[in-house]
Amino acid sequence: MDKVVASAAEAVADVCDGASLAVGGFGLSGVPEVLLGAVHETGVGGLGVVSNNCGAMERGLAVLLAAGRIARVTGSYIGANQEFARRYLAGELEVELIPQGTLAERLRAGGAGIPAFYTPAGVGTQVADGGLPWRYDGAGGVAVASPPKEVREFDGRRYVLERGIRTDFALVRAAKGDRHGNLVFAKSARNFNPLAAMAGRITLAEVEQLVEPGEIDPDQVHLPGIFVQRVVALTPEQAADKQIERRTVAAPETEGRGRR
Repeated sequence: MDKVVASAAEAVADVCDGASLAVGGFGLSGVPEVLLGAVHETGVGGLGVVSNNCGAMERGLAVLLAAGRIARVTGSYIGANQEFARRYLAGELEVELIPQGTLAERLRAGGAGIPAFYTPAGVGTQVADGGLPWRYDGAGGVAVASPPKEVREFDGRRYVLERGIRTDFALVRAAKGDRHGNLVFAKSARNFNPLAAMAGRITLAEVEQLVEPGEIDPDQVHLPGIFVQRVVALTPEQAADKQIERRTVAAPETEGRGRR
């Protein structure tokens, strides 16, 4: 039952060329950077990545992307990641962009053993009809386009069939975890991390605080240990290494404002 491994390098030792990875996090929040760094150190490539975005500010998945280790991305958001956009438009990367809620549900469905489901999101668009550029040819043309998906009508409304997602591995980061793999996520770091963990056949979790079994109130567990196979305890320095993607601060109030 003790799922703690000695290091991130040990946790990712069996990640091989061409493996598929579901990666948790939202922007730079809750990204398993230590595990991703360990994957980078292995030198593996041709990876298929499923994640909301593909890193930013040379952090997270951006490290693997810049090194040319990622062959395909399934996600929802390119954002300000210029290298992501460049590789996509240059035909160096295959990208399947899907609605964010659909991505979340595809991960959850895969983890729950549901092969496919119907959703109204994307009906009447290229998401359902096909034709979205998955890979460009580097000269402005489309080399690979998305295929059409099955559309059915239920109670007078049309829905598109989406497949559940299963990956070889899942990499996630939790604020707290015990030796049995029960995890607790903090605030927006909870976005996509539990779902990515469910989708992986082998799930690796880096935890900022490792506690003993029984120390986490069962009512506070966000992801039960049945979905987690390996746990890596971060050092205090690793746990504290966090970066804000876009810092927003309020302007100082004008002196005397509101006085009569």
